[in-house]
Amino acid sequence: MPTPLILASTSQYRQSLLHKLNVPFITHDPSIDESPLPSETPPQLVKRLAEQKAQSATTQYQHGIVIGSDQVAVINGNIIGKPLTFDNAIYQLSQASGQAITFYTGLAVYDIAKQSMDSIVEPFTVHFRRLTESQIRHYVNEEQPFDCAGSFKSEGLGIALFERLEGKDPNTLVGLPLISLIDLLAKHNVHCL
Repeated sequence: MPTPLILASTSQYRQSLLHKLNVPFITHDPSIDESPLPSETPPQLVKRLAEQKAQSATTQYQHGIVIGSDQVAVINGNIIGKPLTFDNAIYQLSQASGQAITFYTGLAVYDIAKQSMDSIVEPFTVHFRRLTESQIRHYVNEEQPFDCAGSFKSEGLGIALFERLEGKDPNTLVGLPLISLIDLLAKHNVHCL
């Protein structure tokens, strides 16, 4: 029986991205405490959480290659989360107007049987256009990005909010840096091609 590939995430966005690689996988709900530790930096936080999510599958599986991922968005040194409401989305995008938001995505690949972990943190920076209140309201009404850190969906109309993107892999913005994932999976003998 082949070693199962397990995505430790319930995110529909991450699942959709992983489907692009055309490798069969199952999902696992990691259910971990995602609270930051005192004085933990955003990169330290996402690396720790990605590793914990990957290791969480050991409660249910004795073998398998597990993918864990976590992401935070940072503007002016502050972590911003999912807006959850219309007003919070308006506020987040108003703060982002003319600014740069850096996303830090932690990515971990864990071999349960070998107890072997490889993990990275991949940054990606989005430079926002100067946006009017009318543009922001129109965007939030159109896409309702309430479950997205930073209040936008880069794979949709959100691309209109940006002046430029800076990073290795645009999939990182959606929560799963596929280019780096392919490299980490290869270290665990999982090949996409």
